[in-house]
Amino acid sequence: MTYGAKTTAKVEARVGTGASETAEAVRQARFGQLPDRIRMEDMMAAQPASVPDPAKDTYNVDEWTVRYCL
Repeated sequence: MTYGAKTTAKVEARVGTGASETAEAVRQARFGQLPDRIRMEDMMAAQPASVPDPAKDTYNVDEWTVRYCL
């Protein structure tokens, strides 16, 4: 039983059936409809996992020969 249901039951017990109708109207106004749907595209944010490294693609195939063979 939720807090709202407990308080509504207490109000109905004290006042009577008129409060029951009022409580039901309040409940209907609050919970009477489902919230708007959220699209899947709006739930995700695309961002790169890491910052691109500019030195990553600067590998020279012949560099090892200059370092170790000369």
